[in-house]
Amino acid sequence: MDKPLPETPEALPPFLEEEVEHLLQDLGEKADWPGSLSGQSASPLAFSHYLAQTVGRHPDYLLDTLDDEGRVPERDDDAFAAMLSTALQDVDSEEQLKQALRELRHREMIRIAWRDLEGRADLDEVMHDLSRLAQGLIQGALDWLDRHYQGRHGQPRGANGAAQSLVVLGLGKLGGGELNFSSDIDLIFAYAESGETDGERVLDNGAYFQKLGRALIAALSEVTADGFCYRVDMRLRPFGDSGPLVMHFDAMEDYYQAHGREWERYALIKARPLAGDAAAGDALMKRLRPFIYRRYLDYGTLANLRELKQMINDESARRGRYEDVKHGEGGIREIEFIAQSFQLIRGGRDQALQRRDLLGVMEVLRERELLPAYAVDQLERGYRFLRRIENRLQMLNDQQTHRLPRATGDRTRLALSLGFDSEVTFEAALVREQRRVHAHFEQVFTAPQRDDAESMDSSPEADREQQSHRLWQGSLDDDVAREALSSLGFDDPGAALVGLVDLRDSPGVRAMSTTGRQRLDRLMPLLIGALAEMDAPDTVLPRALQMVRTIARRSVYLSLLVENPLALSQLVKLVAASPWISEQLTRFPVLLDELLDPRALYAPPDRDGLREELEAELAQFPGEDHEQMLDRLRQFKQVQTLRVAAADIMGFLPLMKVSDHLTWLAEVMLERVLQLAWDKLIERHGEPRCGEGAGMRPARFAVIGYGKLGGFELGYGSDLDVVFLHDSEGEDAQTAGPKSIDNTEFFARVAQRVVHLLGAFTAAGRLYEVDTRLRPSGTSGLLVSGLRAFRRYQDESAWTWEHQALVRARFVAGDAELGERFDDLRREVLTRKRDADALCAEVVEMRQRMLTEHASKKGQGFHLKRDRGGITDIEFMVQYWVLVSAHDHPAVCDWPDKIRTLETLGREGVIGEDLSEALADAYRDLRNRIHRLTLAGRDARVEEPDDELLAVRDRVIETWNDLFGAPDPVANKNA
Repeated sequence: MDKPLPETPEALPPFLEEEVEHLLQDLGEKADWPGSLSGQSASPLAFSHYLAQTVGRHPDYLLDTLDDEGRVPERDDDAFAAMLSTALQDVDSEEQLKQALRELRHREMIRIAWRDLEGRADLDEVMHDLSRLAQGLIQGALDWLDRHYQGRHGQPRGANGAAQSLVVLGLGKLGGGELNFSSDIDLIFAYAESGETDGERVLDNGAYFQKLGRALIAALSEVTADGFCYRVDMRLRPFGDSGPLVMHFDAMEDYYQAHGREWERYALIKARPLAGDAAAGDALMKRLRPFIYRRYLDYGTLANLRELKQMINDESARRGRYEDVKHGEGGIREIEFIAQSFQLIRGGRDQALQRRDLLGVMEVLRERELLPAYAVDQLERGYRFLRRIENRLQMLNDQQTHRLPRATGDRTRLALSLGFDSEVTFEAALVREQRRVHAHFEQVFTAPQRDDAESMDSSPEADREQQSHRLWQGSLDDDVAREALSSLGFDDPGAALVGLVDLRDSPGVRAMSTTGRQRLDRLMPLLIGALAEMDAPDTVLPRALQMVRTIARRSVYLSLLVENPLALSQLVKLVAASPWISEQLTRFPVLLDELLDPRALYAPPDRDGLREELEAELAQFPGEDHEQMLDRLRQFKQVQTLRVAAADIMGFLPLMKVSDHLTWLAEVMLERVLQLAWDKLIERHGEPRCGEGAGMRPARFAVIGYGKLGGFELGYGSDLDVVFLHDSEGEDAQTAGPKSIDNTEFFARVAQRVVHLLGAFTAAGRLYEVDTRLRPSGTSGLLVSGLRAFRRYQDESAWTWEHQALVRARFVAGDAELGERFDDLRREVLTRKRDADALCAEVVEMRQRMLTEHASKKGQGFHLKRDRGGITDIEFMVQYWVLVSAHDHPAVCDWPDKIRTLETLGREGVIGEDLSEALADAYRDLRNRIHRLTLAGRDARVEEPDDELLAVRDRVIETWNDLFGAPDPVANKNA
């Protein structure tokens, strides 16, 4: 394990002790120099020529800041604000403004440098104080200048008369609150809207703010007898040096949408409103956010940043590698690139990454496990070390430099100031940290797939890569191309070649941008090579080509696959295993992101994990942004369903667990959608209340799941059978808000909104089809029933099939207490004593009707659910046994799912345990086959049942006939 980096300097060598003594003697002649600042305590003077020179000219700058103990103290934000206000309160001219700003800067820079070099301030304090100083000087100068120019021209106003203010955006380290000691400051000026000033010398807003902006730049950067505050760099503004100094918000937004380049996204990551109208600045950043952070995963960023960093590396190599702690290999810029690449790629999807401070971003990467914890630790350590060096370098002469000094004496000062005993030990530590940083940079940025021009070896892998490249480019004769495809394992190389040519020559590909086509040309040889590893590439190729045809419209998805070989490998596996998954990925390419981490892909979360992930996902959006929240709900459902399907087909989840996960997902979606609907209506109408007088209470609402949802048996694409209940009663049952409505109307609106939100179809898909026909009286009944009315219906009007459906019913969302009351009611209904013969006749009649309407005709194969011997037969038998025996064996209604109900029926002796086990096995087998067929993109019909399936079917039919008697043969001619 590495030793910790030194934090404080040791004793000074003789030549520096002597230098400090001479300085102290000179200072003692100019001022009443305190004894507390002597010897080792005055060592900062040895490490900074700037400090020694400035304190030598102005001893009071340092002495005025000392506390009662003679130490240089911290300064909180309030104390700094008061200091700034005092410094500017008597300023009467722009010359006085410049003088006051420069004096304040020197005073504060001396305090900051002294505390840093003395080892009493950590890096966080130094960066904060330097950034606060720059922001304070900018804001103070702008406020004074704005008042000054308004005295001549009046207040700038917009079209509606609202006052306008210059908005100053800080970029780079200033925007991130991480300013270094002698940094330039990168600024952009903007204002909200066009208009003019309201004074005697009228100016349009553009002219006024341009004048104000130029004065602000001069106030900060002009060199006077007192020096300057900051070099101001305005080149990052729209159109750079050739663009206007100031732009209004609409023009700026138009520029980034039409002309914005990748490096400008990178630059704006740290953009922060520093001065002027804070609310307007926040509004501007909100408008620019879609340009900075794409809503999709932008893996094209890696290639762009890789190219930018290579240019920097090339320049750095000409100057020397480790000498430059910012631009060289393993320097600060590489750490920034690592953090900001994740921000640019994922920030649009994960708002936690939309932050400006690098160390904060690193912590998010750790929490999200986007980088290993040890890598984050090493990068944070390297960043702090390199930034300390950078500050100490710049403190030497108050110059913007990132290179180690050439003079031996200054190198010694630098090493000692950082706590090292010599240049040798310091440079060894520096090289070690740089190598570690660069290794992590290479891990993130080195292209995972080589360009063909770089593949010069003659290995079989390289030969195949070259061959795949020529196949895609069409540089092979047809006969040679077919032979090449045959050698890659394609049984029908002619058809494969036609598919590749059709894609290459398709209008969509021909219309692609240059960048998009380059990405496609890199991906296709890799895809061909990956398909060649499959057992049956011919069947997979058409699905893969269709997917590429779709995702090529957004070439960022091509970059995702090129930049992540593991994702491409997972994609090919899943597309080969399941046409259904292939269809989902093609329809919703955003799901491709899930292929990046097999750990998450093949390990879908449980119910609590789903809730946690969903809450974390939705916490990024303001509550009023329902549309975006709903899109995220749809994407969340698609992602989680993909995880379940991937784990299913790869054998990580057994059948029952597949249905459990799909059911938990539906429950979590229902809970969240109900909450959205409920909150919206509560906001409009107030809380529904019921009761009389002192007994008034909140009215409750619950969602009851029936069918597959109720029985924990959801499959891929299953709809949701639901019934809505409430317990409102009393004459004054109405909402308590200003727009009060009757509770029944309130609950009807809640239910309608839930159904709409679940079923609405958008570009992001839909959540679920919802079926409410199992409610009392079906489609002719009320959408929401009161619990009393529901009980009365079950007692007086419900058909036997509705009691059968109640076997698989349970509370799934809403008020838990009302859910418990429904469970009690369900048990009451199911445990009634029934006439076995009458029940038998009704069950058989209902099943016969279903067979007549839906059974397969001769030659149509076997439908695993509808036909004789299928799942519906097992369902009807289980429901019959529950209804006929629950009076004497109430335990049989404990569970709504068939497997546990069959186990209970066997345990209670209602049926034999052997029969219970055999039917449970048959049920699992049939459901498993349906799952497989769904993933294969087919319905639940088997054209030619195998012997094993025929045996299962015959056993179910035999059990049915033993229980109910043989049916009319006309009902199922194919039985």
